[in-house]
Amino acid sequence: MELIEPEEMAEFRHLLTTRGLDLADFALEEVDATDPKSDEVAPLQGYLTVRRRSTGQTRQYVIGDGSAWLRLLSEDLGAGTFTA
Repeated sequence: MELIEPEEMAEFRHLLTTRGLDLADFALEEVDATDPKSDEVAPLQGYLTVRRRSTGQTRQYVIGDGSAWLRLLSEDLGAGTFTA
């Protein structure tokens, strides 16, 4: 099951392009940590590792229902976390 909604991916692309960053320079790895026995009752959750290929910098974010990963990513981009 995908934890990142299409709207979130659109916002992710927007965050990069408004900062002049190339989407192809970033790799996303999603891990679903939702308990399969409770996924119909409990919220979906997992982890997302964002890696910038050109610098090797990575950051991990909690994703899923109610997560703030896009805000945290935006803050990290603003702080220069993914620069060399």
